Amino acid sequence: MTLDPVHFDGIARLARRIDHGADERDHREFAETVWESFLDPLAYDGRTILEPIGERRKRLVDCEDVALCERPFPTQHGLDAGTINPTTFKNGLVIDIAQAAMSTTPSDLDLHRSRTVVATVHSNDETARVDDRWDAFDEGYSRSRAVKVPPLPRFAEGVVHALALYLAESEHAREHADDVSDLLVLDGPLYPRGLLRWADQHPDLADFLLEDPRPETVLENYVRLVERFCERGVPLIGFVKNPATRVITRTLKRKKRTEGDVGIDVPWADDSAMFTRILERGEYVDDVDGERWERDTSALTYTNWFRSRGGVDRPLSVEGDALGVERKRDLESYEVTFFVLYDPRDDLLYRVEAPYAFTRDPDLRERLTTHVLQNVAIAHGPPTIIEKADELARISNPEKRSLRESLEDSFDTTRDRTYDNHRWGEDLV
Repeated sequence: MTLDPVHFDGIARLARRIDHGADERDHREFAETVWESFLDPLAYDGRTILEPIGERRKRLVDCEDVALCERPFPTQHGLDAGTINPTTFKNGLVIDIAQAAMSTTPSDLDLHRSRTVVATVHSNDETARVDDRWDAFDEGYSRSRAVKVPPLPRFAEGVVHALALYLAESEHAREHADDVSDLLVLDGPLYPRGLLRWADQHPDLADFLLEDPRPETVLENYVRLVERFCERGVPLIGFVKNPATRVITRTLKRKKRTEGDVGIDVPWADDSAMFTRILERGEYVDDVDGERWERDTSALTYTNWFRSRGGVDRPLSVEGDALGVERKRDLESYEVTFFVLYDPRDDLLYRVEAPYAFTRDPDLRERLTTHVLQNVAIAHGPPTIIEKADELARISNPEKRSLRESLEDSFDTTRDRTYDNHRWGEDLV
């Protein structure tokens, strides 16, 4: 059934009962205040949370101009991993399966054929066993491994998903690191952000993160990957399509409570909303109902690069312990640096990350920036190289269903279904 007009109007009228606080014009002005007054550097409790690399500035580039400029990197590789999503079976097993793939431009069919597949398994049955040795398949082009995680019933699905995804991605990246000659673009953050976030979520997850060897092994893969690319002088970056960091907004709220620095409460849910207000260009124009904001869509806007030592970026900073993983280079080399890019054509913000080992070089930093801007301008969205990797690694809904059915046959059990599966169909993931 659809809503009757009278019901639609009744629901819409609720908006009139909500006072949303300061208007958009005030939010834009406050965003500018944050940009001018608090990010050079952003400090709290004697610690530097965020600081610019070089000059703090906002920049813009015409979409057509940057699309036509010379390519900074002759070749590029992309990396992504896809999963079937955590699946619970009636025998108590919780399983996720991830496959990682690497793309390249120009194309390399042998490289595109290669896969790294990881299955992570959770079971409360102490007698359950997993053969966790690597196994080759597809005539040696690909390999697979199963890993058992310890009993964590409350977080089973999240743990099996994160470990499968990040283990497959990091192992595949290390396996093919030497195939990358100019640039590697990860589809997602530089380090396993989902795994590093566990320390803030619950004591059980924090203990697992520090005591179990598997999360450390995953993080070590990323640390060794950075080291390998540093040794070869080949840069790597992470392209985050849906950045959801709260380091800046959370720090500003803390400063409000403890130092009284901020004149008004921070209105944004996360850093992306704040940077969008900082980078969005346009003007207020007259309309039939007063004034409305008209966005300028002619240019991509972006910030300088920043060094980040807050939130989940702290473990890999000079102040962090990297969860006990040994770092063989100077600690600054591993620090997360980033810039944010706003595409007004779709009203979307992206975050681009790289190790400080590469962005400390002004020329390389500018080449990396230009490369990303050019790719976003041409693709009208995320760079084509990671979209290509996503297509290789993605497991479609019909494939997920078939794989789950195969697992049901292997375990002589069935998937633990809910009413939502019945109501919305078996493709619910």
